[in-house]
Amino acid sequence: MANALPSSSTTVEGLRAELLAEREAHRRTREALEHTEAALGRFVPRQFLTMLGKRHITEVGLGDAIERKLTVVFVDIRDFTPLCEGMTPDETFRFVNAFIGALEPEIERHGGFVDKYIGDAIMALFPRGAADAIAGAQAMLGALARFGAERARAGLAPVRVGIGMHTGIVSLGTVGDATRLETTVLGDAVNVASRVEELTKVYRVPLLASGGAIYALGEAPGAMVRFVDRVRVKGKTHPQSIYELFETDPPDLRVAKAATRPTFEEAVAWYHHRAIDRAMPLFEACQNEAPGDEPTRLYLERCRAYLAEGRFEGTGEVDGTTPWREEFTVGYGPIDAQHRQLLGAFNRLAAALKHGDASGVQSILAFADAYAAEHFGLEEGLMRVHGYPFILEHEREHRSFVEHFRRLREEIESGRHELPFLVFLAQIVLIDWFANHSTGTDRHLARFLRSLEGARPS
Repeated sequence: MANALPSSSTTVEGLRAELLAEREAHRRTREALEHTEAALGRFVPRQFLTMLGKRHITEVGLGDAIERKLTVVFVDIRDFTPLCEGMTPDETFRFVNAFIGALEPEIERHGGFVDKYIGDAIMALFPRGAADAIAGAQAMLGALARFGAERARAGLAPVRVGIGMHTGIVSLGTVGDATRLETTVLGDAVNVASRVEELTKVYRVPLLASGGAIYALGEAPGAMVRFVDRVRVKGKTHPQSIYELFETDPPDLRVAKAATRPTFEEAVAWYHHRAIDRAMPLFEACQNEAPGDEPTRLYLERCRAYLAEGRFEGTGEVDGTTPWREEFTVGYGPIDAQHRQLLGAFNRLAAALKHGDASGVQSILAFADAYAAEHFGLEEGLMRVHGYPFILEHEREHRSFVEHFRRLREEIESGRHELPFLVFLAQIVLIDWFANHSTGTDRHLARFLRSLEGARPS
């Protein structure tokens, strides 16, 4: 007898079962992929992928790269080796992970993300700029204080850190080979930020920022920021201005530093002029009012070393003038021509200040003010016409210069200061800004403009 054909109901049930099984297999595969991507995402920051324009890590390929202007922040645990003495490997890793767990939420809360863990250090990126980086760094110090309080209750040693930052244009992308990729950040801003962090050990403070980061704020810094030094950072020809941010210092020390800030900055200027007899009394006055002020203590040690041994730790550049250097050339004719005129005006101002030429000072101030506005107008017009991607960041640096220049002019016209201090102040405000801006931000703009010219049909 022939086999009976399956009923329609049997066929439908079989198809339904197959469909359900297939859906379940797809669900499991999707969950596995999501878990895999989530696991991989713990090694590659989500924000990094976003900046690369990728939705999923599977879309990332070797050589993917993008340029961004951002603030790079390095955080390093002080005296890590003594802290870990006596710890087992497991205890050491638990300590480091607890430390990172205390600080990383503050980085993300302020618009940043951790790019790398480098042993006992953190490298973080703040894409929206220096204001976020400063707020994030100060929040990290607050979190560290709470972390330290918990350790103290457990009878453990406190933890100190050094935080350094710099703002600039960097390249973010992937490096490696066909078998292994790694995301990384390349550029001068990374190197300078790392060097600034190392300087926190020298000045014995938790938080330092480069002049580049301060000028990227778009406004003059507040009362809780003070100029600390001009230093030659490895890999840079022109000295970098370094600033201390002491908002998170203990209340008494914070108030004392704010009160003595003008005296301290004047003393630094006299030290750089090697006028130790003028610098020491000012530093001693600062120490009397702020006994816990470590940079003041360091400068007093330097003054004594100079008197005893002739040892001087400064850049040696105090006349406020800087000759045109090849590194200042950005490679775009109209901008280079105006840069030469601006630098010339800044140098003439320093010379007029040095010689007490009051009428010359006023004339040059007026010229520099007007010419800077003309130069900024040229640059900003070019950026708008050609759709320059970093126009907002560039304009922010221009606004910051205008504010700093206004404050410099007020100091010059106040009559409160001696000429050597004003020459040094002009060097910090004008020459250092010019060197950072021309060799970084403006050079990138010039390269962008040249690329447009090269793309035009002949």
